[in-house]
Order: sequence, then C-alpha cells, then structure tokens
Amino acid sequence: MTKLRKLALALLCASIVLSPALAEARAGGSVRPGGSMGYSSQGSLGSRTYNNNGGQPMQRSITPQNPSAAPYAARPGFGFAQNHPFLTGLAGAFLGSWLGSLLFPHWGMGGMGFGFGGMIGSLFTWLIIIGLVAMLFRMFRRRGEPLTSPSYGGNQAAPDVDYRAGGYGGAAPSSSTLAVNQTDYAAFEAILKAVQGAWSKGDLARLRHYTTPEMLSYFAEELAGNTSQGVENHVDNVELIKGDVREAWDEGNLQYATALLHWRANDYTTRADAKPGEPGYIVEGDPQRPSEAQELWTFARSPGGHWLLSAIQQV
Repeated sequence: MTKLRKLALALLCASIVLSPALAEARAGGSVRPGGSMGYSSQGSLGSRTYNNNGGQPMQRSITPQNPSAAPYAARPGFGFAQNHPFLTGLAGAFLGSWLGSLLFPHWGMGGMGFGFGGMIGSLFTWLIIIGLVAMLFRMFRRRGEPLTSPSYGGNQAAPDVDYRAGGYGGAAPSSSTLAVNQTDYAAFEAILKAVQGAWSKGDLARLRHYTTPEMLSYFAEELAGNTSQGVENHVDNVELIKGDVREAWDEGNLQYATALLHWRANDYTTRADAKPGEPGYIVEGDPQRPSEAQELWTFARSPGGHWLLSAIQQV
C-alpha cells in the first residue's frame, strides 16, 4: 500500500470521526390527515410548537424555531464534535500525529507511526482504528436521537382514555389552563370526520372551513401531489374510538387544545384512471377492512370562535 493510499484512508477515518451525526429522514408519501401512504407531523401549536408533548417533532411548521427552545429536537449541525470538544481535539491530535508519521517515517515513530513493524503490526493498527471509529460513530448517533415522552417511547402503547368521560379518570390534564367542555369534545370529533371526508373528495373549499390556512396549504400540496401521481386516497367510515385532551391553553389572541385521538376508518388508495374491479385499481390499503390510527390533533380558535385543525402529530 502506497503512502498516498494510506493518507487517503486516514483522511476518510478522520472525516467519519469528526463529522456531525447524520439526520435520518423518514420516507415521503402523502401527508394527509392520517393514512397509510406516509405520515408526518405538521402544523403549529403557538408557543408550544416545539415543546415535547409526547408526539413526534414537527417536520413542517410556519412557526419559527428558536434553537434554545427545542428540548427534544436534534439541533442541525450539532454532532459528536460539538458536544465533546476535548475528545474531538484529542482525536485530531492523534490522527495528526499518525498522518505526520506516514509522511515523515524517519522522524522518530517508524513506518506506521505507532511503533508496530511489518504487515502484522499494520493489520492490528487498522483493526484498532476501525474499532474506535465504529464505537464513536455509534455513540454520537445515539446522542443525536430525539427524546420522547416516557409514556410513548419504544413499543409502549399510549393510554386509551375517553376524553368524553373526562380522561384519566375524570381529572383535568395537569397542564391545562383552558377549560374544555362537552361542546368542545363534540367539535373535535366533528372536525376529525369532516376533514377526512373533505380530504377523500379533494374538496379544498370544505377543508377551508375546518383547518387553519397553514394546514390547508399542506393538504392542498399533498392533494396536488396525488393528482400528479394519478392516485386518490379515500378515508371512509371514520369512527372515533377514544380520545384524551392532553393539554389546553390560552395565549390571548388564540386558544389551543391538543387531543390524542384513536380512530378507525377504511383507508385505501386507488388509481384515478381506473374503475372499481379493474386490475390495478387498488394501489394500497383495503376498502373492506378498516385500519386504526392514533395521532395528536391540535385545534386552535380565537376566543369565542370555532375550533380549527391547527396541527397533526404522529405518536
């Protein structure tokens, strides 16, 4: 192996060790009010948009994010190097010494820079380096993962509580600063069904009556994407199973309420240019078999006004 190839491999190892953690993005698809082609968290919760409320962090929101106020989102550009400057400097010095020994083998450290001689020494040197790189890579990858609420982490299921019965044994959510009554509960269920029905028909005019302008823009974008791909998503026979108002608060000009909704529906996607019964008509899902979803829906209103869908978060 020539010194040039050794230098290239050394630089590659250094770039892996010192680079920030890579963010993992989920696969795309239709971003709709629930469904099987793709899921996303989107919308706004006012001042609590980026708070850890047990749902996934927002992938899309018009609310600007203050980096210092994002407790559960991995901050862009912050990897192992930024979180561990001492170890990063130590690794840099270590790798710098090694590179120097490769370029100047007669300056006191031998051909491979670690005191090892011959092929066996080189082999052990590379094994040690690869092991250290793998260990550090796993370490900063774990540190870059977002935190979730203990109630929803891993495979632990979120509690199914009927918000129409008051949720959590009838006690009001501890974080609530806004009273939510039976009329509000009925409005949340009605919005769930109305949004799904308007989505299935591609009826933006009707969606406008039940969503904020921000959410309407997301739905319009994804409906246009479905049209471009020649598919139509149907969410029929929507039934709310259970729900739980997690928090409700007043920010003066707007009021918000976040509810964990557990619902079922016949969710399936068809080809727009095919008729029922034709080969390839069903793209995904089963029109005869309902599927269930569990999401955090946040509703907003001006004081005394009607509730509108303001955000959807996956859990």
